[in-house]
Amino acid sequence: MNTQNSTPKGVPFNLENSVAYAIGSVVSKTLLKKNAGNITLFSFDAGQGLSEHTAPFDAVVYILDGEGEITIGGKKFDVAAGESLIMPANVPHALHAGKRFKMLLIMIRSE
Repeated sequence: MNTQNSTPKGVPFNLENSVAYAIGSVVSKTLLKKNAGNITLFSFDAGQGLSEHTAPFDAVVYILDGEGEITIGGKKFDVAAGESLIMPANVPHALHAGKRFKMLLIMIRSE
């Protein structure tokens, strides 16, 4: 996975244009990282994804471009640009890009 950082604070920017696609890769760009949670942009090339895992965060996913598949607790959801969903903390989830897609991930630590 390629990781990018360097979003300046106090300057307008376009979320979708702030993370590039890379052939055969997943790219992540951390916008904010705090004890309470993180905000990260991702791009997934077709065929790429994140294997099943859990996190101690509730997470809001907003699809910026394209379409993908998100599995939460064994249930698959097809998501497309303009859609979002909430992944609950400590529930196994995975992501797969049948086609390439970009997403914004907002993770908030559960109490």
